[in-house]
Amino acid sequence: AVDAVVYYRVYNPTVAVSNVVDYSHSTRLLAATTLRNVLGTKNLAEILSERESISHTMQTALDEATDPWGVKVERVEIKDVRLPVQLQRAMAAEAEAAREARAKVIAAEGEMKASRALKEASDVMIESPAALQLRYLQTLNTISAEKNSTIIFPIPIDILAPFIGPNAMGKHRST
Repeated sequence: AVDAVVYYRVYNPTVAVSNVVDYSHSTRLLAATTLRNVLGTKNLAEILSERESISHTMQTALDEATDPWGVKVERVEIKDVRLPVQLQRAMAAEAEAAREARAKVIAAEGEMKASRALKEASDVMIESPAALQLRYLQTLNTISAEKNSTIIFPIPIDILAPFIGPNAMGKHRST
């Protein structure tokens, strides 16, 4: 529902009375029809954001149509645009879905950048085993600063193989 106001004046009373049965009613009826026609070509966002240009378009169209009646349309103002509650809910749901979709895209782009950075870091660490060991120690230092009571210190099992012996590693001698 749209409320609009049309300001007009009669500049030629003789023509206004002789050419139209009721110039006031005709002007209001023409204004309602013009408003419906102009708004029918716009979407809701344009109606809400371009009130002045819509008003100007309407004023021009009404002034041209009422000129033969001796009526001059001075100004048109769109006062209020009211949306049904169901449409408001539908628009809110659509906007929420669009926000969630944008958030998912942004999160996915962040994950992609993070994975690329991790790949680059791993490429650097592959070139230098000492860098990998330093990163490992840095991670342990970070963990210990958090006052955890238990630190799991993973050690590759193949490092311990020479110290354990062949039977402890799951190998059996066949005789």
